[in-house]
Amino acid sequence: MKTKLTRLLLQLALVLGLAPSAAFAICDVDYVAKPGDNLFSIADTHYGDRERWSLIYYRNQRMLAGSTVIPGRTLHIPCPQEASAPDATPLQKQDAELTLLTGNGFAPFTGQSLPGQGMVTELVNAAMELAPSPVSYAINWDDNWNTHLFPKLNDKQFDMGFPWVKPDCARTPEHERCVNFHFSDPLISLPVMLFVKAGTEFSFNSDADVLGKTLCRPDAYYTHDLDTDARRWLSESKITLVQPESAQACFVLLQEERVDAVALNLFEGANTIVQEGLREQVVPLERPLSEVGLHVVISKRHWRGTSHLYRVNAGLKKLRENGRFEEIMTRHLELFWSQLKS
Repeated sequence: MKTKLTRLLLQLALVLGLAPSAAFAICDVDYVAKPGDNLFSIADTHYGDRERWSLIYYRNQRMLAGSTVIPGRTLHIPCPQEASAPDATPLQKQDAELTLLTGNGFAPFTGQSLPGQGMVTELVNAAMELAPSPVSYAINWDDNWNTHLFPKLNDKQFDMGFPWVKPDCARTPEHERCVNFHFSDPLISLPVMLFVKAGTEFSFNSDADVLGKTLCRPDAYYTHDLDTDARRWLSESKITLVQPESAQACFVLLQEERVDAVALNLFEGANTIVQEGLREQVVPLERPLSEVGLHVVISKRHWRGTSHLYRVNAGLKKLRENGRFEEIMTRHLELFWSQLKS
């Protein structure tokens, strides 16, 4: 509940334009969005740190229009959380009824050395524990992601795999993932950002601002968000898409001014900026380009495919209803940003 002191501090900060430090964040409060607000400016006001905007994003996804702040909508501002031990996983066993496949090298989503083995792994664990008629399960780690979908999951060497992006199967039903796999409800949705050189004149206020630009996204990544029915940026050659072998290569092209922007999800883009020593040289534009979901997948030829996915989806629904989804996400997001700043 919002205290009188908290209300006064919030009002004072808003009137004077003060930005509190992260240690004295104005949080666990409701905030009514004003014209001109965006997630970056709200995070700056409440946390003193624009980069914590994703805490507000994940807490209020259902209240946002995609990722746009609507004036008059009431948003809840969560408090950053200290990292803590993940929930126990009593159903996770080596000799289990259900086998899941994932891999390392996909921080902060999956990784055996990460707290909870990554935010997505912890979400999957929690969903499996909350699923109706829960069964024992094992998580198997294989760092060769190129073999996960084909042949291992497609040939049912494992029951399910995670986390995978789902193509636009309604528009491209012939896509090999759509043809061969069922997808769970999204585990999480990722904001896809346009990363640009600091000080650039490139702004993204509407799709019209992207027409004629050259974007970079690594080869073999999804492109369906660039070619929706409303955009058709690729099919009608409205933009140029450059696809080198890696995210690192995209940022090299950006520094050389051979592309206008790099289009990556927020987490991969931020990780790459830190790894390549590009802090303050490359920044994300404030308006996300799109959103993509990460899913659990299972072969359409699996004889228990729909029942296993029902179990995952029901567990995810309970996870969101009882507040554990927000707790897990907030904890991992805070850890992610603190590591990037260290």
